[in-house]
Amino acid sequence: MPETPRTPSARGEGPATPAEARDPGTAYFPPELPLVRSRDVGSIRVHAVEAGLQHLDGGAMFGVVPRTLWERRIHPDERHRIPLALRCLLIEAPEALILVDTGVGRKEDDRFRDIYGIDNEGDPTRLEDGIRAAGFEPRDVDTVVLTHLHFDHAGGATIWREDGTLAPSFPWARHVVQEGELAFSGRRNERIRASYTPENIVPITEAGLWHTVSGEVELTRGVRLIPTPGHTPHHQCVLVESDGEKAFFLADLCPTTSHIRLPWIMGYDLEPLITLESKRRFWEEALREEWLLIFQHDAFTPWGWLAPDGRGLR
Repeated sequence: MPETPRTPSARGEGPATPAEARDPGTAYFPPELPLVRSRDVGSIRVHAVEAGLQHLDGGAMFGVVPRTLWERRIHPDERHRIPLALRCLLIEAPEALILVDTGVGRKEDDRFRDIYGIDNEGDPTRLEDGIRAAGFEPRDVDTVVLTHLHFDHAGGATIWREDGTLAPSFPWARHVVQEGELAFSGRRNERIRASYTPENIVPITEAGLWHTVSGEVELTRGVRLIPTPGHTPHHQCVLVESDGEKAFFLADLCPTTSHIRLPWIMGYDLEPLITLESKRRFWEEALREEWLLIFQHDAFTPWGWLAPDGRGLR
């Protein structure tokens, strides 16, 4: 696919309408983004794969931010939910083909899919369709990075087999996660148990596919895993660096462009004040070094560059 040009018209992403200019009466309906968008970060090719949509409560997504403010940016549906992308990242690193996160997957029942407004039909999944649209087969993926183990990030890592048992979706790949995140996912207390489902985690454990890391590490040449605590205590982001250019896959550190402002933090975050400080730290670097920010859940804008005032995209 042709690279999205780095021109003023491309900053803040393509044809999507800037959030501030959206009609709040129609902003609920996101544009139908291409299944895959690709660009180069130096000599490393990255592909934003649209693995589907989910619809979560707007109040939960914006925490203490008043609805009168966040509704100016996106209008909820009749069930007070807003559309959120299930965007994954495929990285053509020099020595590995890396998939970052896996979306929700196709294991959940109709009730679950209705509650969370899941739309990810594919053949057999939209994630696999996207990998193929990028020019690869799922079997080409040799590394799966999970930013954390919530169901909308790790759900696609396992599948139901025809015999009714669960199995890894990528049984040939190593699955990389922070050691603390894997341990934390097993705590299953009342606050977090709905987010961490054993069906997404146990089959990978049983298959011996976990490759745990602790702290910041170089995964392979040009790709670093960086702890960004707050949403979960051991959440991590992915930094791609090549030929003087950098791209930062934000995951749930900053799920949408509306969360760029430091105090706009999800109600789902377990440690919101730590989220704020994580954002502050990386926004300074992103602005100074012109990082491309990749948003996992923004249904309108896959990526863009931070504006000088740190309150939006330029």
